[in-house]
Amino acid sequence: MLKVDQLTRWYGRFQALRGVSLQVERGELFGLLGPNGAGKTTLLSILAGLTAATTGEARLFGEPIRRGAAKLKPLIGLGTQDLALYGELTARENLAFFGRLYGLRGSHLRSRIDEVLANVALSDRADDRAGTFSGGMKRRLNLAVAIVHRPQLLFLDEPTTGVDPQSRNHIFEQVQRLNREGMTIIYTSHYMEEVQTLCPRVAILDHGQIIACDTLPQLLSRLDGTIRLGVRVLPDALIERLRQLPEAQIQHIDGTTIELASRAVPSTVVSLVGLLNEYQVELTGLQTQEPNLERVFLHLTGHGLRD
Repeated sequence: MLKVDQLTRWYGRFQALRGVSLQVERGELFGLLGPNGAGKTTLLSILAGLTAATTGEARLFGEPIRRGAAKLKPLIGLGTQDLALYGELTARENLAFFGRLYGLRGSHLRSRIDEVLANVALSDRADDRAGTFSGGMKRRLNLAVAIVHRPQLLFLDEPTTGVDPQSRNHIFEQVQRLNREGMTIIYTSHYMEEVQTLCPRVAILDHGQIIACDTLPQLLSRLDGTIRLGVRVLPDALIERLRQLPEAQIQHIDGTTIELASRAVPSTVVSLVGLLNEYQVELTGLQTQEPNLERVFLHLTGHGLRD
């Protein structure tokens, strides 16, 4: 559905994108991650037809995406990180304004407004000014504005920034519903757990380049899980058997505490319990940590602060 081929973007002497290439299939819920300054906003701006690339090309349904491309604009929805709302207008008036920009009129527009207001749980506040809304309500209305014209490709840039847990959960549910109904979504967030929950495939952008793009299980497989085991006594014979475990490696031993790295944490724990029973060693503590997207992200992009 979307094909990006060697996109670059220069701002004077600064290169924001350095040959970005990726593909997104129809119906995907695709995660896009990157530290501050990685080039995410520039990439989304180009893909939404708001900014021109310096070199390279992006195509939607085979059609080149260019700045101001009127033919493709009705196919694209954009939920911006900065709220795209008019505070002096009501929720209904905001949706009517943006719906008209996309050519919706009359009874079709009115019924669509009622539908999206119900979807984002704002029907009872439809005629209140958006400027009076809480942060969570504004975020939900921002999503409604992005989908009022039924886009086929939806970009969501930090859609849950600063919202309460209830609104965040509701936005999650709406994103999943839209995707189930066939909408292709590119989702970017600094909340790694959101992307891990929602997106089966993820790309990580850093310094203007795609440094990883794969399914979530494949990305997580880049790191080992950890197992921290506390025992009453730690016989040398047990340590030797632990060294022979095919799926685990001893990382550190401190007295009667041992830490192992494992690519298969659950099965390793089963093996460990079996060995402790065999040597009649009492377990005093057990902690496990599976790989997660945040750990993979920090592993690939580093721990240094970004402005």
